[in-house]
Amino acid sequence: AREVENAETKGMQDGRIFYYGVGKNWWSLSGTPDQMPVGAPGGPDSEMFYEFPDIQHDVKFGDKCHVNCDCGRHIEVGNNVFMEYQKQEDGSFKLLAQKNIDFGGGLERLAMAYEDKSDVFSTDVFKSIIKKVEELSGRVTYKDNPDTKKFFRVVADHTKAATMLIADGAIPSNKSQGYLVRRLIRRAVRYGRSLLDINQPFLAKVAEAVIEMYKDQYPDLGTKKKIIFEQLTQEEERFNKTLSSGLREISKHEVLDAKIAFDLYQTYGFPFELTEEIAREKGQKVEYGEFRKEFEVHQEKSRAGLEKKFGGHGLILDTGELKAANEEELKIVTRLHTATHMLHAALRKVLGNEVHQAGSDITAERLRFDFTFPRKLIPGEIEQVENFVNEAIKKDLTVTKQEMPYEEAVKTGALSFFKFKYPPKVNVYSVGDFSKELCGGPHVTHSGEIGHFKIVKEEASSAGVRRIRAIVE
Repeated sequence: AREVENAETKGMQDGRIFYYGVGKNWWSLSGTPDQMPVGAPGGPDSEMFYEFPDIQHDVKFGDKCHVNCDCGRHIEVGNNVFMEYQKQEDGSFKLLAQKNIDFGGGLERLAMAYEDKSDVFSTDVFKSIIKKVEELSGRVTYKDNPDTKKFFRVVADHTKAATMLIADGAIPSNKSQGYLVRRLIRRAVRYGRSLLDINQPFLAKVAEAVIEMYKDQYPDLGTKKKIIFEQLTQEEERFNKTLSSGLREISKHEVLDAKIAFDLYQTYGFPFELTEEIAREKGQKVEYGEFRKEFEVHQEKSRAGLEKKFGGHGLILDTGELKAANEEELKIVTRLHTATHMLHAALRKVLGNEVHQAGSDITAERLRFDFTFPRKLIPGEIEQVENFVNEAIKKDLTVTKQEMPYEEAVKTGALSFFKFKYPPKVNVYSVGDFSKELCGGPHVTHSGEIGHFKIVKEEASSAGVRRIRAIVE
């Protein structure tokens, strides 16, 4: 017991090795052994710290400061996890049949130790990026004021992460990894414009510094520079209007709550997470659960209104092919749905008449279109398809609807979904002379309403069937 006590307080090997209990030296996905769910793996760990004795740290710990303290003097730079136990139903632990040692080392923290700098953002891996943010701000430098350091860090870190993610194929959206990219961008924009007074588009310029630093190690950054800049700039410009309107509305309220958060989201598209963050900065709290309740009440009202407006036809609300929860989403779905017809026609123009629709799914975020074709499309073909659709959109072609017998519609050359059983009388929608298709869904009145059409992914769906995902901007 005395040896353990000495190991905890004085350490071994001249104070370079310390022993701690499971509260400090245990790793699992759920914290300490008591917090682990049944079946979860875990084990003791060996943590490595680097000491920065000269930095300003939390002095409240005083003489109680130790290597595993949270004062900031010691920074963890690596961790060996001895993964050997699995928690049982009775709370005991069973040795795993297959054990392993899992090492985790923070590259940027190791750089801190190597350069003997207690701040990741002062190391070589961030220096040029921070310098670019300083140039764009022109108001304050990173080291000038401790209070503004966070602003620089958010812009540099989030822009770097978004740049890497876009290069890896994650495009800003409201789904899965795309939403992570969108949140990173929005937060960077807020800190840059509102807190560092950068009054110009800046994300692409910061991304350029990121690419310049990492392009040799990550060649995709160089080859995908154009799409990275385009996506960052488009998302930044789109969000700037939302940010300005939302912040102006927030300034009218001394106290923020869930209803205000929802009104901001509904009226301006202002994201909940930014309202929640601003409230936290004011020392206030906005509960996400309460925000969701506001959202669900609104959805119910919207659905009831749409069912009344469209006679209860489920196609507008959710058929498995078209999904829209409110009138705003319905407008976007309508644009995407019409774009699907034009995509179908463009694919046949580029790839040949063997192309037929094999399925589709449309939400307010994107369209997904399956079609028969035996091989992967080459980049030139994808570009051709996009160009055909966008040229027709620019012509602002009139979209017309004709009701006629099914057999007659087919004879006129109208395309159909071959798996679908059509009624004796059908609606035929034509987009000028560009496309003609049997359909019962919502459509725009002129192609110009669709906006810019962009294919974001082309992949295999099943044997002999390809899948395209696309958006309109």
